[in-house]
Amino acid sequence: MAALRAKGQQVEQIMRGTQGITDLLLEPLIDVPGVRIKVDREEASRLGLDVGDVLETTEVAFGGTAVSRVVEGQRAFDLFVWFDEASRKDSASMRNLLIDAPAGRKIPLRLVADVEVTNGPFMINREKMQRRIVVQANVAGRDLNSVIQEVQGKIGKEVQLPTGYFIEYGGQFESQQEATRVLMLYGLVAVVGIFIMLYKAFNSSRAALLVMANLPLALIGGVVAIFFTGRIMSVPSLLGFISVFGIAARNGIILVSHYRQLRAEGESKDQVIIEGSKNRLAPVLMTAAAAALGLLPLLFGDATGKELERPMAQVILGGLFTSTLLNMIVVPTLFLKFGWEREEVFQQQLALERGELYRPGVSSSVVPVSNPAGSSQNRSA
Repeated sequence: MAALRAKGQQVEQIMRGTQGITDLLLEPLIDVPGVRIKVDREEASRLGLDVGDVLETTEVAFGGTAVSRVVEGQRAFDLFVWFDEASRKDSASMRNLLIDAPAGRKIPLRLVADVEVTNGPFMINREKMQRRIVVQANVAGRDLNSVIQEVQGKIGKEVQLPTGYFIEYGGQFESQQEATRVLMLYGLVAVVGIFIMLYKAFNSSRAALLVMANLPLALIGGVVAIFFTGRIMSVPSLLGFISVFGIAARNGIILVSHYRQLRAEGESKDQVIIEGSKNRLAPVLMTAAAAALGLLPLLFGDATGKELERPMAQVILGGLFTSTLLNMIVVPTLFLKFGWEREEVFQQQLALERGELYRPGVSSSVVPVSNPAGSSQNRSA
């Protein structure tokens, strides 16, 4: 306990000099006087006593024990038996306590045990079966992560922990770290799910990846929004990133699907890019603007709850701005460079989208699945 208290005080001093730390408190360990009785087992055995007999007698004499209950009207009280107050507070009386021994003998406690008055902790707190001491504080004026990182760095350099001692960072910081890990996992699952659904929709990994190119574009805006609004990465901010990924993917779907539609109609590559981008400019802007207008009220005012929703809205708005702006530049360029698949592959993908079978090498390349054998007209073709 002395080592725990010393290290706790050292950590407290380090945290006291850290900017942003408020309401700092070291868990108090109050020493109170107590009686320590250490039985000499060999001497007790020589006199015909065992440790249990000695300790049971001293416990009843100095600590007391309930032997019955007394009822007075509607109330009941324990009948407690122990020595009188003077005998319990006098160390000489404690040492002369008579212990019943075999053959009717009375053995003074001082002959079979060492009795001493010592100071010890009033309470010993444990967690996971281990003793612990708590240094707690609140954070104001700074984000929690930066404060903890600074504290961890100082403690790692200045505090030398003996073998078997360690420091854990808990409370809100621990909850935030756990929530961050869970959200990162769910975000990864969401990205993988988006790719799978896009692949099933287009039957093309290239088209799916072109749509997914909007995700890093949205990430840029979210990071910039965090940088200009306090540089605090919080759980609501992570929720904002996951949300804006879906909106950015939708804008990519609007463009890529229209490009593929124009190509299926026989347009040239340049015509597909130019006309497709012009035709889908208004829908992309409208979908982004509708989402942005719905989030603007969260940026203003101090109503209850906005302190949690505002970081999420800031990330989403920043991601919407960059993904919408760069979507009309990056995605057309990538489609022109990498999205134009070979004609045979594209026709096969197009047939799968329509629920039809593709037969290469014939003038009528698309055959309905409902009539795989082919009608007389298809066979002649």
